Amino acid sequence: MLQPVAVGHKFLSDYASIVGRSLIDEIRELAEPLKGRRVLHLSATAFGGGVSEILYTMVPLMRDVGLDVEWHVIYGREEFFNATKVMHNALQGNPQDLTDEQWDSWRSYNEMNARELDGGWDHVVVHDPQPAALHTLAPEKSKHWIWRCHIDLSTPNPRTIEKLLPYIKAYPASVFHMQQYVPAGMEGEINIVPPAIDPLAPKNMAFSPEDAVYICEQFGIDVDRPLMCQVSRFDPWKDPLGVIDAYRIVKERMPEVQLALVGSMATDDPEGWDFFNATVAHAERDPDIHILNNFNNVGAIEVNAFQSHADVLIQKSTREGFGLTVSEAIWKARPFIGGNVGGIPLQVEDGVSGFLVSSVEETAQRTIEILADPTLGRRLGRAGKEHVRRHFLMPRLLRDWLRIFATLEA
Repeated sequence: MLQPVAVGHKFLSDYASIVGRSLIDEIRELAEPLKGRRVLHLSATAFGGGVSEILYTMVPLMRDVGLDVEWHVIYGREEFFNATKVMHNALQGNPQDLTDEQWDSWRSYNEMNARELDGGWDHVVVHDPQPAALHTLAPEKSKHWIWRCHIDLSTPNPRTIEKLLPYIKAYPASVFHMQQYVPAGMEGEINIVPPAIDPLAPKNMAFSPEDAVYICEQFGIDVDRPLMCQVSRFDPWKDPLGVIDAYRIVKERMPEVQLALVGSMATDDPEGWDFFNATVAHAERDPDIHILNNFNNVGAIEVNAFQSHADVLIQKSTREGFGLTVSEAIWKARPFIGGNVGGIPLQVEDGVSGFLVSSVEETAQRTIEILADPTLGRRLGRAGKEHVRRHFLMPRLLRDWLRIFATLEA
């Protein structure tokens, strides 16, 4: 039942001109004693969201440096993903806990997946809460187990974290984006490792202005008028409704402005369509608001085009595990405005490489400043791109994983 995910080939040497030779050499030195190790990544879905995007690059890069790596997706039906969506929201602070039936569904699907999991691994990396019980249920199937948390656990629903904690604290090692996301009561080795983006992926590779203009035009964008853009899942925490409200304030001052809300619909997010429809309703058929997703043929190339062309890129999150879309946006050297929450301040130095905001009104005011001063926008964009280059590109994340594997084996 566990589905292997097919990934392409990537070569660490291709990144040397971007991240520098010294980091590449450090990675190869760390990988040498780990060659041949069997590593399994387990996640809930192969599409949509930051976890799958990271693994489509990380798995081939781990293979390139000599590890024997696979990525499997767990089995689940609608009742399981309904339960884990409630769990995800509760762990980020929503007051609604899972019902007893939903907890039973979560446990039973974990038991089913534990039975189907092959043994003989050196390292199993379990991503997020959906398959978090697997270590407790089948500890003998790997020498080392790691739980990788991609969400903000700083203020979880107390009932939800109390029920989940026995499963996650049992892992010999865990990995969190930020120290403040580590819940009280965790045991084992705790690692703080921010995620990263792939600068050579279609979503992030260098794009000519002419190509970006051509693609944006295909979706009805007037490329001669200013464009605000948020690229993110349609999720209450990403606050697309607040982005629309900010756009309306900007439009009162600058009637020519347009807005694009671009996101992918993930297979493990059954609420996504409800919130997508709520976003469409909030737009009230404004012809200058373009709401697009992967079912409108918006893929990685199209996202790149929107980010590369936009005059202002926004990530107005109210809660955020980390927000890889921030680094993706800033990597395009465009001016950026983000919510002052979660991992966004790690990626943006306020006033230097972008702006941090805490309200609709602040978002609108900073947008107006950028649109009125192109020199400011260029300065923010250049500083942001260099910050991402130094801290949030995939080879750095590969190095951090190799260090974790080596520490567990020591």
